[in-house]
Amino acid sequence: MESVLGIITVLGRTLAHEHLTIDLSSNKSDDSNLNDDAAMLEDLQQLKAAGVDTVVDVTNRGMGRNIERMQKLSTQSGLNVIASTGYYKSPYLPPEVERLSVDQLCAVMEKEIVEGIEGTKVKAALIGEIGTSDQMTDLERKVFEAAAMAQRKTNVPIYTHTTLGKQGLEQIRFLVEHHVNPAKVVIGHMDLNPDMEYYIRIAEYGCYLGFDTIGKTSYQPDELRAKNIASLMSQGFGNSILLSLDITRKSHLKRYGGYGHVYLFEKFIPMLYEQGLTSQDVDRLLIDNPSTWFLQ
Repeated sequence: MESVLGIITVLGRTLAHEHLTIDLSSNKSDDSNLNDDAAMLEDLQQLKAAGVDTVVDVTNRGMGRNIERMQKLSTQSGLNVIASTGYYKSPYLPPEVERLSVDQLCAVMEKEIVEGIEGTKVKAALIGEIGTSDQMTDLERKVFEAAAMAQRKTNVPIYTHTTLGKQGLEQIRFLVEHHVNPAKVVIGHMDLNPDMEYYIRIAEYGCYLGFDTIGKTSYQPDELRAKNIASLMSQGFGNSILLSLDITRKSHLKRYGGYGHVYLFEKFIPMLYEQGLTSQDVDRLLIDNPSTWFLQ
């Protein structure tokens, strides 16, 4: 598969849902613009020191994706960084989503996967994050249809965004109905909706659950995230979980007084051990599952 620095054959320890250069500040404060590369680099270097090998960057068209900056951060940190294509959700969809047909949107994604992004040789290795609002809007449905078409043509993975963990079941149903292999799909932000029955209904489709907002304790306590992961693993769904933090604000970074990316290792993984998980279990979440999702 492609990283921003070229071909990689082994993912290693992987964070499956991050943003290095996101800019959603048009609708929010400048805090939602990750434009301090020095602060980001400090976080990434700490991740590297903690044993992380690969970061999946799910910033796509209209979200402030910046391939040149991603390449520099990858080089300077020593981390593999995987880039994405696709379109996010309303109201962050660029005008081309309304203007272009489903076939044309598919062609845009396919070109970024096969040829490269924005005139560079960097190829997208997944489609994401593609999202839904409280209900799937017409434009979001258009993106999902185009993404399904592009996925079938290229076999790259898909990573979705759910709003507060809702609409996940609708998302996986839509993608399966459009002939996407569910084993290539992660339904994102499931940890924002702590509903074990819901988790299992989605996981039974054969897709992955993104427990990917770790550290965002204003939404859910991390102790509950850890407990739910342990419960899923005890019920046979340990192969269905991916981990990440989805850091999207300057105030999340260590330099700005935030918890930082390394929080996953400093604070959250010890919570998993307290729930009875072993180091082999953690390796399954951070190494085995991302690798299977990407490489199968």
